[in-house]
Amino acid sequence: MTVPEPQVPEERRHASPPHDIPPAIGRQKLFGRAFYESIGSPKKILAPMVDQSEFAWRLLTRSFMPPGSGETLLAYTPMLHARLFGQASNYRHNHFQATRAALPTPANPSYPPQRHNSDLYLDGNPANDRPLFVQFCANSPDELLSAAKCVQPFCDAVDLNLGCPQGIARKGHYGAFLQEDWDLIYKLINLLHNDLMIPVTVKIRVLETKERTLEYAKMVLSAGASILTVHGRTREQKGHNTGLADWTKIRYLRDNLPPETVIFANGNILEGKDIDRCLEATGADGVMSAEGNLCDPAIFATPPAEGREGREYWRGRDGKGGFRMDAVMRRYMDILYKHVLETPPPVRKPLFLPSDVIEAASVTSEQTGDDLLDQRPLKKAKFDQGMTKTTSPNLVAMKPHLFSLLRPLVSKHTHIRDALAKCRAGDLAAYEGVLAMVEDATKGGLVEYETRTSEPAVPLMGTEDKACEEIPDNSTPALVARPWWVCQPYVRRLPKEAFQKGSMTLSKKEKARLQNMHEIQAMGSGVEGSPTASLAMGGG
Repeated sequence: MTVPEPQVPEERRHASPPHDIPPAIGRQKLFGRAFYESIGSPKKILAPMVDQSEFAWRLLTRSFMPPGSGETLLAYTPMLHARLFGQASNYRHNHFQATRAALPTPANPSYPPQRHNSDLYLDGNPANDRPLFVQFCANSPDELLSAAKCVQPFCDAVDLNLGCPQGIARKGHYGAFLQEDWDLIYKLINLLHNDLMIPVTVKIRVLETKERTLEYAKMVLSAGASILTVHGRTREQKGHNTGLADWTKIRYLRDNLPPETVIFANGNILEGKDIDRCLEATGADGVMSAEGNLCDPAIFATPPAEGREGREYWRGRDGKGGFRMDAVMRRYMDILYKHVLETPPPVRKPLFLPSDVIEAASVTSEQTGDDLLDQRPLKKAKFDQGMTKTTSPNLVAMKPHLFSLLRPLVSKHTHIRDALAKCRAGDLAAYEGVLAMVEDATKGGLVEYETRTSEPAVPLMGTEDKACEEIPDNSTPALVARPWWVCQPYVRRLPKEAFQKGSMTLSKKEKARLQNMHEIQAMGSGVEGSPTASLAMGGG
């Protein structure tokens, strides 16, 4: 299709908001790089994740950004369903709590602010949750606009999800499954570009070739997208077939789009060091992290200088380090108490350090590992059977967040995993019990480390049933892994490795397709082999 270049009136480029209403309302709309600069030109971006990038997790991630550093962390909400958001007040209140009451549907196109600042609650609060982009999935321009108008007083931009590769997106015809329908995509973006008071941004996945991806990106930008986020994986790369993101395609976009185009890169961010590598390799303006952040919410933070680790950060004899899991879980819990429940967090003892004087009744150097867990509370706080089931997105997300955060720890200490699995949303007493167990386990791990004369073998991450399997020192898991009590990335097997280990299999449809391809190749070359081996070696 032929699409026009976006026309951006000069008066939209510069403005400042009045001070008595949320910043997104009352100002003329900026566009493109002018908008990007107005929110601090962030280079570090917390990705939109379904039910996983909610307010409390965003605030936890932001809390690791050093104060006074001048660094801006841009964060996205979880992906929201535009039709449900625009039509159902319960859905709005259960997924976007910008005010204490559910957001009403906007009554008119101008959509003045519906609440005073005193009514602001969590999402998009100027005090602690900006800059913030709200992401929607949609396949109807009118439904998308209606939903976007609900949130525009409480965010800096609205983002359209064109990257979700999951089966539910295929069934609902949204996300990456719109990428063949360029006419619809253009209408979705252009309507928001023309009718919202804040910018529209878009997240896409790369297509089969860099040239086709460039055409796709140009269409999205011509429709009015102010910022383009590019995930370097194709729609088919998911689950065990995730593989590596292709940074070269993002670089191709950078080199062939106008320099004023703002591009965010997404994919292959396992640890903080990867952010600078990605910026250099792609030429992108910013780098987005999703799964890496779930495993380590401090991924965007600069590690403390040697000798200034304090009690939250651990650094080993080899110089490798990271934030302790017990420290991060404490910080997360305290955010939930203070901001979501609006109650003071419990008074806590300082986190344990091996240099502390250990009381006789506490841990001794011989008391390590599983022995410590015998000191955990004998009886978990009983869950109040009369407690109303919570719908708070911040409380509902606790269990999946903690399983991601504590993956190496609960793989070693399975009774902590079992205790976490029994926790119910909103039962903070049960989660406090898990925290106590995590603190005890971490204490044991620290004491054990201090008694060692050499570095411990690195566990193979991502294989809970073989948590102590040793791996080559030059492999990716070995380079990024830390002791099991320290936050660290989860390294997925590449598709080739997954096939070899038997953790990935082919569907009947894939087997038939590869068998047919194999037969055609065999007829032409006279070479025999298995379809599975062909795919494992990069074929198919």
